Amino acid sequence: MASRTGDSEKSVISGFLSYFYGNFVVLLLGFIQTPIVTRLMSTEEYGRTGMFETAVTVIYIFAILGLDQAYIRFYYTAGINRGRLLKKCLLPALVIVSVLSLVYGLNSGFFNDLLFKRTSADITALVIIYTIISVFERFFFLDVRMQQNGKLYSNINITEKVLSILTIIAAWYFLGNDFRVALYALAVPWGLTTAFLVIRYALLYKRGLIEVTADKAAERPDDPVVTKNGDISFRELISYGLPFVLVLLMEWLLSSCDRMALRKWSTFEELGIYGSAMKIIVLLLTFKNTFIAWWSPVAMERFEKRDMEENRAFFKSAYDMTRFLCVCAAAGVILFRKIIVILLGEEYRGAQNMIPFLTLMPVFAMLFEIIVQSVKYTKKNLYLNLASGFAIAANICGNVFLVPLCGGRGAALTTGLSYLIYFAAGSVFSEKCIRIGYSHKKTVVYGLLLVLYCFEASFTENMIVDAALGIAVIAFACLLDRKCLEVGFGYIKKLIKR
Repeated sequence: MASRTGDSEKSVISGFLSYFYGNFVVLLLGFIQTPIVTRLMSTEEYGRTGMFETAVTVIYIFAILGLDQAYIRFYYTAGINRGRLLKKCLLPALVIVSVLSLVYGLNSGFFNDLLFKRTSADITALVIIYTIISVFERFFFLDVRMQQNGKLYSNINITEKVLSILTIIAAWYFLGNDFRVALYALAVPWGLTTAFLVIRYALLYKRGLIEVTADKAAERPDDPVVTKNGDISFRELISYGLPFVLVLLMEWLLSSCDRMALRKWSTFEELGIYGSAMKIIVLLLTFKNTFIAWWSPVAMERFEKRDMEENRAFFKSAYDMTRFLCVCAAAGVILFRKIIVILLGEEYRGAQNMIPFLTLMPVFAMLFEIIVQSVKYTKKNLYLNLASGFAIAANICGNVFLVPLCGGRGAALTTGLSYLIYFAAGSVFSEKCIRIGYSHKKTVVYGLLLVLYCFEASFTENMIVDAALGIAVIAFACLLDRKCLEVGFGYIKKLIKR
């Protein structure tokens, strides 16, 4: 068992790093892109960009029908034909997004004025095109993840980010200080990389180079009914995926209440400053997305093919290592946030008081994604709705009371604590589905330390106490989880020797 656990820990690091190099480059490019955007655009114009992302996300949620989650869940199911699975998940989403886009286009004046206080043909076109692209991107990029092709995943991410920076510069040259610059920077690169993925998949599929049928050796009693030709009923897919519409809608609401509250009780300028702080956090979410890109397919494959005792050791080691890295990264960002904010420009200095609590968002969102795989595998998606419901209730109450009083800092505090509640509820439900035995006592200690540090960093200006607390949190994490530190150093030594 000790050997298996050690192998699991090495597998966690090895698998993570196979995806990480590309996202690390994206992280560095993000630190170039964000200051470019914030220096080229005023806080008011930048604040409108967040409303664009909000509109696209809502349309996307209703269009996708949770079928992307069904694709993940059944990809490794015994005997499934993956080509037919992709087609059955993709086509309904395309039909729905086309209808929703038509509705938006016919009522573009109303919707654009509601979201941006401005309307034009290219704004409408960008919303519609970007939404349609997002459906293709979701499934074809998801297929790369499910193939566990970390190299291609990383190269696509790097290409998209480079194209985004180039598009920002080109669009600014023609449009100047206009929020449409950021819209073009979102739509154009995503469209080009998605087109590449679609063409690649079509060519490989035509040549018979893509595996279309999952391994039949791993069949389990609770597998869905799969026909002899590897097909699965649309009813089976939709019954699994449809509850995720509510899950995704609630998650969107959880991540958007802060912007809507600032839009109602504050100004576009404050919304822009908050958006710049959130952009820093989005860079941190790169690490979360890297891990999840690897973790979701690996978790489902293990549930399908490995015995539960081996899985428990693997899942626990992955959780411990991820928690350790998350805590150290969050404390580091809070500690050096003032240096990071300098890059944004003078207008955005207020972001340094919003960043601390926002760092809790990627930390607990990432830990939530690790533990929640057991809920998804057992198809008890109601638990995901309940977890989201608890978090949203806290988020709405917090924003109503704190945003009018504290502005962006109140929104950040509410968002951070809401994600903590989200994770706590998910932890309880996860153990009800499949008992893994995660070390939640350590997580409670880390959570309390981070919340204390966030309060100090957000509402006081004492740099000495600020630095001391940050160093203390990192040192405490290294002491409490020294085994994770040892495993990490051991793996780095092996890479150096190679």
